[in-house]
Amino acid sequence: MTDSSPLMPTQQQLNTMLSLQSAMNRKVDPDWIAAAYPYLRAVVVEAAEAIEHHGWKWWKKQELDLAQLQMEVIDIWHFILSEVLLREKGDETAACVKLLADCGDSSGGAIDFDNRPYSLAAMTLLDKLELLTALAAARRIEISVFASIMKDCDMSWDELFAQYVSKNVLNFFRQDHGYKDGSYQKVWHGKEDNEHLVEVMATLSATSETYPTELYQALKQRYPA
Repeated sequence: MTDSSPLMPTQQQLNTMLSLQSAMNRKVDPDWIAAAYPYLRAVVVEAAEAIEHHGWKWWKKQELDLAQLQMEVIDIWHFILSEVLLREKGDETAACVKLLADCGDSSGGAIDFDNRPYSLAAMTLLDKLELLTALAAARRIEISVFASIMKDCDMSWDELFAQYVSKNVLNFFRQDHGYKDGSYQKVWHGKEDNEHLVEVMATLSATSETYPTELYQALKQRYPA
């Protein structure tokens, strides 16, 4: 990621991601707002998995797995979007306004938690992941912490958007092709669906307003009849 990367997502990117997340939540449970699932609990679990991929055990040799870390960041973002939508009663416009404001305030680099100030610039990635876990357990969303973790994982908001949309579209594709009843084929023509996804992503522009639709159709063309 370079210094020229945007400091926050665009309104179009947020609108797209919120719309996709809302649609996925409805697909899982049409009454997801009334169900009020504990999305921040999921953030706790995903952040803990990110800590594992980072490596934290002082009694054994471990290597930081950046690719897996980035995947966990994407998963965390799914649940942050869901929690923001839930708090806004499913209103995507209100959720977008909230996130735009939070992202705009995310460059301060310091937050207070548990009667203690935290300077993000002075913290390691591992410490930030631990802080994110604690904040989520306390039912707090702090975009500044998430954005700082993104940066440490070499991800810009443009990269997050492309990866988020791609993962969301793949999840939809799986559901539409028998993932729930077990008939879905995860391996096509000798490659896992994730590999096909990466290849298709390389042929499309994530800045296109029709990117999700184009991505879905490209996967459909490759999937065996």
